[in-house]
Amino acid sequence: MNFTEIALNRQSCRSYDPAREVEKEKLMRILEAGRLSPSACNGQPYHFTVCTGEIAHKVAKHVTGLGMNKFAADAPVLIVISEEDYVPSAAMGAKVKKNDYRSIDIGIACAYLTAEAEAQGIATCILGWFDSDKIAEICGLTKPVRLVITLGYAKEGYALREKKRKSFDELVTFR
Repeated sequence: MNFTEIALNRQSCRSYDPAREVEKEKLMRILEAGRLSPSACNGQPYHFTVCTGEIAHKVAKHVTGLGMNKFAADAPVLIVISEEDYVPSAAMGAKVKKNDYRSIDIGIACAYLTAEAEAQGIATCILGWFDSDKIAEICGLTKPVRLVITLGYAKEGYALREKKRKSFDELVTFR
């Protein structure tokens, strides 16, 4: 599968098969892709906490407020991405350029993780709705939680949806 095929097929999964575990070797490839993602000054200002079993169920309870993300309870793996400190050169650049490189780097790592998951046949959903403090407590984290990614196999028959995106001309300008 080439990258364009990955991009065409990757979608947010909202229906996981709770009976199918994610194989350790596939999970390790997914995490390695995140580790290899580029970051400002190669600082990697994030940490991945992999939650499975009872811990995954506890974390899932804190991504479902106000009826959101109910499907997370069926995902066998949740990856909690927390923010870490900048390396000095990236901290200086962020201050001078007034740019939040940590958020950019976390987004890039998340893209790498979810793209590799798709290549491995594992469905994902990137969650931004969660209780950061509760999840940090469950995971023993002292830094803010920025994203949670659910991973697992989609339920049998979960259909690939048509991509709804801006047209190329709306999105791209050549100068």
